[in-house]
Amino acid sequence: MNTPTRDHLVQQRPELSATGILPSQAIRSLVDGKRITSQIPIDNDQIQPASIDLRLGREAYQVRASFLPGKAPIAQKIRDLLIQRIDLTGSAVLAPGSVFIVPLIESLALPSDVYGKANPKSTTGRLDIFTRLITEPGHEFELVPRGYSGPLYLEVVSRTFPVVIRTGMKLNQLRFVRGKSDVSDNRLIKLAETERLVYEDDETQLEAQIERGLRVSVDLQGSGLGSNVVAYKAKNHTPPIDMENVNHYDIDDFWDVIRSPLPKGLTLNPRDFYILASWERISVPPSYAAEMVPFDPSIGEFRIHYAGFFDPGFGHGMSGIKGTKAVLEVRAHEVPILLEDRQLVGKLLYHKMAKEPDKIYGPSIGSSYQQQGLQLSKQFKKENSEQTSSTLGPTLAPQQLVAG
Repeated sequence: MNTPTRDHLVQQRPELSATGILPSQAIRSLVDGKRITSQIPIDNDQIQPASIDLRLGREAYQVRASFLPGKAPIAQKIRDLLIQRIDLTGSAVLAPGSVFIVPLIESLALPSDVYGKANPKSTTGRLDIFTRLITEPGHEFELVPRGYSGPLYLEVVSRTFPVVIRTGMKLNQLRFVRGKSDVSDNRLIKLAETERLVYEDDETQLEAQIERGLRVSVDLQGSGLGSNVVAYKAKNHTPPIDMENVNHYDIDDFWDVIRSPLPKGLTLNPRDFYILASWERISVPPSYAAEMVPFDPSIGEFRIHYAGFFDPGFGHGMSGIKGTKAVLEVRAHEVPILLEDRQLVGKLLYHKMAKEPDKIYGPSIGSSYQQQGLQLSKQFKKENSEQTSSTLGPTLAPQQLVAG
């Protein structure tokens, strides 16, 4: 009698045999089946509706430059480019502009028909921290090949702020996919006929504008935000931000606040980082996930998103809300770019889930941004910047400074 293989046993489970993005219960099965492994037990809080949060390991390597994957083993690349090794078991401050390679705690032994795609977490993107997942071997950033078995590494570059990191922190997340998950425009149009995908601020349903994905525009008037604040521009030369602190830092110490009206629009300086919001309120039904296209040269020479994953249930009516604004993490590339109110800035691609997840995005699972308007990362105090004091709070304890 033939002994069933692990791949065969995994595929007998309905939530693991359908095509699409694997849901939370399927990810849990991958953990139970030793397809996702770790020397430190994987916490259930790491498992999101359509992804798993990955954790930083015990050390980081500051290197002279980023490198393209696939030409040589990662260990050799680190040796060739190494500036210094950093212990993360305490904490370390990463200086802006420096490149770090961090081995992650989790490793993989995927089924032969499952691949992965990674993105920074929302908080990571809103702090202008650029991360890219690397496999060994691998030929593309952020992509885990089908059937991959091996360790995971993360390239980390903080673009603006000094940030405090330590072992176990979660800067990025990984989705798992079987087969094709992409939703065509025709299918998205049909979905929009039965599900409400976009709303105005008064919760009136809008007609979804669909062309190679759901079209997303920018809000420069503060529509429905209860405030005339329409953007934040990151300051340079700030104190460090400890990513473990929540509702801790005063906005004015780290951000320039941009208010409406802006009769001539907003000009993006290519050296600066901005947080803006979409004009539309977006909804992602529980049987779907979505991803913001970070850069589309047909729209403009700017990047609008680092953390592009939108979970099943984001802004959806079953959470008691009618749409949630998408927060945009924006950088112009080479030249200044003028943005105007309600101008098209990006596209949201929808993907089908292999099965509806047993976790849905929202406050019940600790999601931080379900009812957001124009919202900074969770490290910053939520009071209006005019009401916050100028103090930063307690002085950070002495930490290892990793200079650029």
